[in-house]
Amino acid sequence: MKRLTGITCMIALVAAGILGSCGHEDKSIKLNNPRNIRGVVSYKRSFGDLNDVQLASARRIGIRPISSREAAVDLDGDLKEIVSCERYDVDSLTHSIPFLVPRAAALLDTLGINFLDSLESKGLNPNKIIVTSVLRTKDDVKKLRRTNGNASLNSCHFYGTTFDVSWKRFTKVEDPDGRPMQDVSADTLKLVLSEVLRDLRKAERCYVKYELKQGCFHITTR
Repeated sequence: MKRLTGITCMIALVAAGILGSCGHEDKSIKLNNPRNIRGVVSYKRSFGDLNDVQLASARRIGIRPISSREAAVDLDGDLKEIVSCERYDVDSLTHSIPFLVPRAAALLDTLGINFLDSLESKGLNPNKIIVTSVLRTKDDVKKLRRTNGNASLNSCHFYGTTFDVSWKRFTKVEDPDGRPMQDVSADTLKLVLSEVLRDLRKAERCYVKYELKQGCFHITTR
């Protein structure tokens, strides 16, 4: 009789566990499963397209430099406004405005999509790239030169063909079901981003310069 009572208790406990689990979301953390992450041999050697090379492309396919931000409004059709979206985030811009020529905007879209796809294929949780600088007016560059001596008066950013993407910061994409997600280190994300940029550069879609002090990849469409 005691044995039957013990078995009955066990069955009741198991049943209670099954019933108790019903209707409760699985909030276990979504772990990364990294694989095939190689990066590039050298950031400096792989992305060494200097300003004169990028400038030639910018002048060929970009707009004429504008003096003020107000002038960008008059270039409707020649420029496309970029805003934070599911493919990338636009940083709080202080010395540039969020406009690119259509070809450069398309390149940015492709970069954002390819980066997310690459993260998924490598078993990493999704993160978006962050655009830190876009179109600069002559007034913007003059102000920027007060704090950044590298800001060139002969900048590719004048032409709407060029944008900077951070390799230090990324935006983690939250799980739509609210499931906690394990973070991916910035160093790992930088490796994956470098692979995506290397492929786009090999496909002759862009020129890329690795900026160490500014913490960004300086990218001009081709």
